[in-house]
Amino acid sequence: MTEVSSTQMILGLVIGIGVLIFLSMKTKVHTFLALIFAAMITGLIGGMDVSSVLSSITTGFGNTLSSTGIIIGLGVMMGAVLEKSGAAEQLAFSVIKLVGKKKEEWALGITGYIVSIPVFADSALVILTPLAKALSKVSGKSAVSLGLSLAIGLQLTHTFVPPTPGPLTVAGLLGVDVGMMILSGVLVTIIPFIVCIFYCKWMGTKVYQIPNDSGDGYTKKEFKKEYIKEIENVEELMKNKDLPPLLMSILPILVPLVMIFANTICSFAGIEYQIITFIGSPIVALSVGVLIAVYGLARDKDKSTVMSYMEDGIKSTGMIMLITGAGGALGFIVRDSGIGTALGELVLNLPIPAILIPFIIAALMRIALGSATVALTTAATLTAPLLSVVGLDPIIAAMATCAGGVAFSYFNDSGFWVFNGMYGLKEMKDQMYAKFGVSMVGSLTALAIVIIANMLFF
Repeated sequence: MTEVSSTQMILGLVIGIGVLIFLSMKTKVHTFLALIFAAMITGLIGGMDVSSVLSSITTGFGNTLSSTGIIIGLGVMMGAVLEKSGAAEQLAFSVIKLVGKKKEEWALGITGYIVSIPVFADSALVILTPLAKALSKVSGKSAVSLGLSLAIGLQLTHTFVPPTPGPLTVAGLLGVDVGMMILSGVLVTIIPFIVCIFYCKWMGTKVYQIPNDSGDGYTKKEFKKEYIKEIENVEELMKNKDLPPLLMSILPILVPLVMIFANTICSFAGIEYQIITFIGSPIVALSVGVLIAVYGLARDKDKSTVMSYMEDGIKSTGMIMLITGAGGALGFIVRDSGIGTALGELVLNLPIPAILIPFIIAALMRIALGSATVALTTAATLTAPLLSVVGLDPIIAAMATCAGGVAFSYFNDSGFWVFNGMYGLKEMKDQMYAKFGVSMVGSLTALAIVIIANMLFF
């Protein structure tokens, strides 16, 4: 490979990514189409002929969705039933009862952490915000600290733990076992979660506001510890709600996780049973989860109602699947054109550790595009060809990518505005301290954990 051809390849990638960012931020072109255009431009400028570019795009799109599309669809269907049946709220109330009095931030954070595994983060934030407001009113704690705890719990698992589309796509593109991705994602996010909850508590003292008596807004006050009360009886909050039992609420999540982990553990132990491999595959495991949700949580609903639940969930997923496939198309262009090798050689000469490359790419994409899913897909796409060149373990690269995807929840992130609107944050300073601040704390803490893990175990 000559120096000229390497320069041309890198130039093609730079122009392609520049077009992606410009089209997504400054035009009416959707991110999916922007990704396709970026793949075409990257390949053509990078030296590929027209037929090779088209072949790589279609092959990359199909191969990516073949490994993730079914899982994403099943995860969304299960999440929709959990949402509509009240199971998500049941989990929230149960965690509050389990954690105990005066620990509402921890309870809501843990709730978000669990619920976001099958339910999209923005949807779960909307579903559980009434609970956070109710807790604020009866406990005297700031709705901002409670809502922010819920939001960061949702954000961490949304970005790190399959079957949500972002981390699932990262696992597929980097060749990481899904069970290992789930386990690693949980382990890496424990300390960031704890640090973020303390940040949320502090935030509640900076912006102290509770729901007003009319229920249509917030009353802002100066923080005083005497405002904080104990919730005497969580059942009072639940008495007017017809919620499913706790066991049935958690089984659709728990059973698939156990099935996937069983396969992962057997694989690491060198034990091979076809039945374990079969039931432990994410497609089979999530199919079982959907069946449990349908016949356990929605057994008293007629077929048309249950179908409408799942169809509503799928409607929001179609574009995510297209974006995921388009990201895979860009990945195949990077691989087939030789750009990945050229980029790897360039990275080796940069004065930064290899582990920072996927983090920086994901963080930059998050800044530019807002969507964590798109940021993770793009970062994993560009990182995959580098792994063998820079000697980075795939699971470490995956975790670094996800850490970058948590960062920069700000103006072009839908979750940023959903949170500000639902929790009455109108001043820019408060908005930046809240959702943006906690996302940066979580991202940088997660990166530190990944770096330490890489030093100790890889």
